[in-house]
Amino acid sequence: MADTFEKYKDGLDSPALHAVAVTPHDSTDLTNDARSLYVGVTGDVTLLTSGGEVILFTAVPAGAILPIRTRRVNATATTATSIVALY
Repeated sequence: MADTFEKYKDGLDSPALHAVAVTPHDSTDLTNDARSLYVGVTGDVTLLTSGGEVILFTAVPAGAILPIRTRRVNATATTATSIVALY
């Protein structure tokens, strides 16, 4: 199937081209920094930003997309599940 948009340059506001399930871990970074995270099941998400800050997002609703560049999703204090990194 053809990609209608293949000739357009991707920007940070463009839809993601790749997605991968995330297993939260306190010391293992994602293979690539994600441009955003999809949260499938409600809960808290603790992450390390691409800029180096650790931040806790509380009560993230199911189906939310966190538009923050992320290096790692920490296991400690993360209660949300079915998290997907979008690239």
